[in-house]
Amino acid sequence: MGLGLSACDTWLGGSEAPPLPGERISILKHESALTPETGIEDEGIRLPAPSPTPDWPQNGGYANHAMHHVAAAPQLREAWSTDIGSGSGSGERLTATPIIADGRIFTIDSDSEVRAFDAANGRGLWSTELTPDAEDDGHISGGIAYENGKVFVGTGFAEVIAIDAASGKIEWRKRVSGPIRSAPTVRGGRVFAVSLDNKLHTIAAHDGSLLWNHSGSDEQAMLLGAASPAVDQGVVIVPYTSGELAALKVDNGRELWLDTLTTRRRTDATAALAHIRANPVIDRGTVFAISHSGLMVAIDLRSGRRLWEKGIGGHQSFWVAGDYLFTLTGNEELVALERDTGRIMWVSALPRWEDPDDREGIIIWTGPLLVSNRLIVASSDGLAIALSPYTGKILGSEEMPDGVSVPPVVAGETVYFLADDATLAAYR
Repeated sequence: MGLGLSACDTWLGGSEAPPLPGERISILKHESALTPETGIEDEGIRLPAPSPTPDWPQNGGYANHAMHHVAAAPQLREAWSTDIGSGSGSGERLTATPIIADGRIFTIDSDSEVRAFDAANGRGLWSTELTPDAEDDGHISGGIAYENGKVFVGTGFAEVIAIDAASGKIEWRKRVSGPIRSAPTVRGGRVFAVSLDNKLHTIAAHDGSLLWNHSGSDEQAMLLGAASPAVDQGVVIVPYTSGELAALKVDNGRELWLDTLTTRRRTDATAALAHIRANPVIDRGTVFAISHSGLMVAIDLRSGRRLWEKGIGGHQSFWVAGDYLFTLTGNEELVALERDTGRIMWVSALPRWEDPDDREGIIIWTGPLLVSNRLIVASSDGLAIALSPYTGKILGSEEMPDGVSVPPVVAGETVYFLADDATLAAYR
């Protein structure tokens, strides 16, 4: 694959540089199935100024998954890298993003071992093995979250576990109804974890006692990995593999509304899966969600009324900033949409094949991450690229140590990538 911008001094530059001389071969194959709305050619995207965030405490950033425009260094370079343990293989996969809090990075590898590292230099601090004594296989990476000095872990062994963030000591274990494939969400002393049998378990953070639970419909077929609930304004939004999206009161689990993100359109066998694998986002009283089967929606948080919908499917989460949304579709297109109307502002089609001539070696992209006027995405074939959030044009690229299957994260003006070979790399 020709990298037309690989000659830049640094990758992920903060501005669009003048064209370089010579023939330019874009890494983007523009075979877009989507097109921008008509009549928006003169409408420019405006974003709020980037602001720093010291932490990335859970999957999706904060509990509502709305991170807006995060500050990072104008020119990013690798500061350090370290090994977090076992990576992806034929039997197990890395599916959990790292989290960052109080100057530490916490990870869980494909063998269910949680580790802590110093965010300044990557030095290992502690590790804790979570596999029960009676188990020797069945590792399904769930995920991790942080609040008030504790790391909360959902595991494939049907447990939610609390760990002291300073020492790595296990404080409590809570058995739930099934394996957990997604990271829990924690807010206000409550841990929200969704098990494989489509049940939400709401657990007290201080002692692991069950507060209440909620059940979605059964679903036999699903994708690897799952979404984490979103919490804001006293409401938890729960995504299920059945395509159901439930809004529940945080205090008691009372159902406020229930929607189903399915569509009659079926383009292939996998598109029939209604699974909501992308994190829902709560932003200023609106819920944004996308299902794998081909439906993107904006829903009023309180009433459950759909504000708009699009026939677009995907399994990567939205990024909300100002009046705009950014997301990757199931066709590996990076799309910018107007937040209040769903109008498509621009589309950038990303490479889908390692060998495009023979259409072999499918490429899966993950992200996006919006940092200092750059949208960052990474691919299963080991490439990270930055694009302009205003135009969708490429700004730079960087080779990763291996394929990347989990979204990059940012904290302390540092961007972190976790590669499939278990290499954690920090760019600042």
